[in-house]
Amino acid sequence: MARQRKRKGDPISGWLNLFKPVDMTSTQAVAILKRKYNAQKVGHGGTLDPLADGILPIAFGEATKTVQWAMDAEKEYVFTIRWGVSTESQDAEGEITATSDTRPTREQVEELLKDYLGTIEQVPPKFSAIKVDGQRAYDLARDGEDFELTSREVQVYEAAVIGMPDADHTVIHVTSGKGFYVRAMARDLACDLGCEGHISQLRRTRVGVFGAPQAVPMSRIEETEDKEELLSLLQPVHAILEDIPQIDISRDEAREIRQGRAIVLLPHIVEQWREAAAGAEEYDRAAIAICSGKAVAMGDVRAGRFEPSRVFVN
Repeated sequence: MARQRKRKGDPISGWLNLFKPVDMTSTQAVAILKRKYNAQKVGHGGTLDPLADGILPIAFGEATKTVQWAMDAEKEYVFTIRWGVSTESQDAEGEITATSDTRPTREQVEELLKDYLGTIEQVPPKFSAIKVDGQRAYDLARDGEDFELTSREVQVYEAAVIGMPDADHTVIHVTSGKGFYVRAMARDLACDLGCEGHISQLRRTRVGVFGAPQAVPMSRIEETEDKEELLSLLQPVHAILEDIPQIDISRDEAREIRQGRAIVLLPHIVEQWREAAAGAEEYDRAAIAICSGKAVAMGDVRAGRFEPSRVFVN
């Protein structure tokens, strides 16, 4: 019988609300943190372009089981469009593809943004991580391959002009759902306004519960040598799941759940869950079992029982 290979590193679990700097890829950020924390497993909750800075949620250990919630979470961006120049990647990194002397007014941009609210159709940029026949779109684009991406529905909850320092630049704030591309919005706005334009500056200011004011700069991580201080920067595994109702369980019940068994809930616990669930209809019967402040499992509450579907090891 083959021996199971022991995973290298420490079994660290939790979320880090990282503020990623410009000129660093999301993959590079993960590699730095994996080494700095000597962690067994690290992932991120949604790619952030190298030319962008801002919130990049980092999942350690058991938190990687909840990454999809970060990917699906509401996000906020502040970005600047430079008018008059379009690039192949819709950002400052790409080669110039067209220029124009036309410049939109603030009023024109504000009026057009109204059409971008709600559920809209958006074609992702060709320089994106979307897969086409098993290959990343950005790899195909860099190789000069001819291909088309299909449009998809995305949600835009808010979109407003928050600054226009000069005729060449407009600063916009957007709150969006999953799958939204800021570079695609810049491309489409320029097209609708009859001019050229690209993203010259981009910052992601929020991903779900993770916001910019509380974010930890990468520079602080790199400068800190004290392991306990680094660990103190992590948030619980269930931090990203704040919208899912919680139920408190005992250590004995936690032991049962970790063995894959359902547990019977006391009536007052079920009632508390029902009250919390009334404001979280999108999760139906979902609940998170918590013991001594730590997430034990995600699962469903049915007929007075908690049935685990995703168990956390530590």
